[in-house]
Amino acid sequence: MTTPSPAPTGTVRSAADEDRLRRIERVTDTALAHLDAMDLMGELLDRVRELLDVDTAAILLLHPSSAHLVATAARGIEEEVRQGVRIPLGKGFAGRIAAQRRPVSIEQVDHSNVLNPILREKSIRSLLGVPLLARGVVRGVLHVGTLVTREFTDEDTHLLQLVAERVALLTLAYHDDLDRAAAAALQRSLMPDALPQVAGLELAARYIPGEAGGLGGDWYDAFTLPSGRLGVVIGDVVGRGFQAAVVMGRIRTALRAFAREEDDPAEVLDRLDSHVQHFEDNVMATVLYVVVEPSLQRVALSAAGHVPPVLARPGEPSTLLTLPVDPPIGVCVSPPRQTTMVELLPGSLLLFYTDGLVERRGHSLDTGLELLCDVVRVEDAEGAVASVMSRLVGADPVGDDVAVLAVCRVESSPAAPLDVVGPAMPRSLSEVRSSLRRWLRSVGASDEDLADVLVAVGEACSNVVEHAYGPAGGSLMVHAEHDDAGVVVLVRDHGRWRAARGENRGRGTTFMRQCSDHVEITAGADGTTVRIRRRLRGADA
Repeated sequence: MTTPSPAPTGTVRSAADEDRLRRIERVTDTALAHLDAMDLMGELLDRVRELLDVDTAAILLLHPSSAHLVATAARGIEEEVRQGVRIPLGKGFAGRIAAQRRPVSIEQVDHSNVLNPILREKSIRSLLGVPLLARGVVRGVLHVGTLVTREFTDEDTHLLQLVAERVALLTLAYHDDLDRAAAAALQRSLMPDALPQVAGLELAARYIPGEAGGLGGDWYDAFTLPSGRLGVVIGDVVGRGFQAAVVMGRIRTALRAFAREEDDPAEVLDRLDSHVQHFEDNVMATVLYVVVEPSLQRVALSAAGHVPPVLARPGEPSTLLTLPVDPPIGVCVSPPRQTTMVELLPGSLLLFYTDGLVERRGHSLDTGLELLCDVVRVEDAEGAVASVMSRLVGADPVGDDVAVLAVCRVESSPAAPLDVVGPAMPRSLSEVRSSLRRWLRSVGASDEDLADVLVAVGEACSNVVEHAYGPAGGSLMVHAEHDDAGVVVLVRDHGRWRAARGENRGRGTTFMRQCSDHVEITAGADGTTVRIRRRLRGADA
């Protein structure tokens, strides 16, 4: 910011010089430092109106797209902000100032030189505007106006430029604060609140933002699929700050949608790539998508430019998985993507991460990957994540975001009972099917066993949804156990059953009996329990 130079020794300032100095000091008063960005903009505009004896003052900031200016603060023409005025870059009065990067004054406002109708509707006759420049970059425009015709002087322009310098620096802090706060909130909302509970697996994850450049586009995700499979994702959108976090959110949502429709990870990433190339401009991301089979015995992986995961198996040294690394998401040239199948033995652990974990100044990427393999070992998922963060991050600040996700298949043991509780609504049926399918696979059910038990339990659950409760709703509870004789599934509710609606109803019980060895229905004042027993035919093979 420029300030008036002190008068040379022996030089007597004129009254005009003294008045000009006081006016400049009035605008740059350090007492304003305690105000936040928006309040400070408003206070500066109030002082500019007073010192320049003008009727209106406004600040328009350049949108992140660099395509238009957005009215951000105003005095005398508050409608600009309230109505969300946007001025295309290079168009109209403010647009020309930003595009030409120089002051512009208009002595007589008319349709030919002003785009914003509010300026004409307010009967503004004359305008003076200057660009907001910070670090050599246009950040917006500051302009003032009068309701009477006026020819602005060079001194008026100089004073307005002084204010613009302060406002321009202020916008840097304003946007930085806004970016950090918004990106942090968005990042928190997009990270899973809790990782899925999957019988036979342990999952753990960590995320830390890089300290050098604010938040970025790293993320991890894990979700169950209607097929009973488990989807695991880790990715990194190129870029930093709020915009990278926004893009990451859109990519995450799109991938989840495609994952519900496709089981092949390569096909999911191929569809994601087409989506990003069509809807996102100049976006690139690395993504690793993994699908764990319901049996937990194998995982399918496809990498779009992402660093390979680490696999730890009992009795073996940890290694980086050898995967074909296809181009990142968003790259124009994309050959058919590839899926790799990997056996997941009991006790094995897979560790997924973003490159911020292994890239450090002072050593190569290969060195970081070697260290990571040395650290990862067979242990519980939470312990593995803690060990990795302790050794590779420690107390040192990281320059880039770091996301880590561990998936561990626990050692074979008698299957723990399954409990699923949810609202007695149709949307709960999908979760029951997915959870029961995984559990049945874990106890050795064959395809025939699986199909029959799912039909029987599905009919019992559908009956609860339709008949057990009134408009107030209630709970659906499913409990499954395994013993030497097979599986027993209990479907419970706490409602009072309503009569079947429509004709040709009541076939659910028939289906349950056809698909199981024994069905017992107990109804009472506290609700109804359906007990389904099925001997696993797969155990006879």
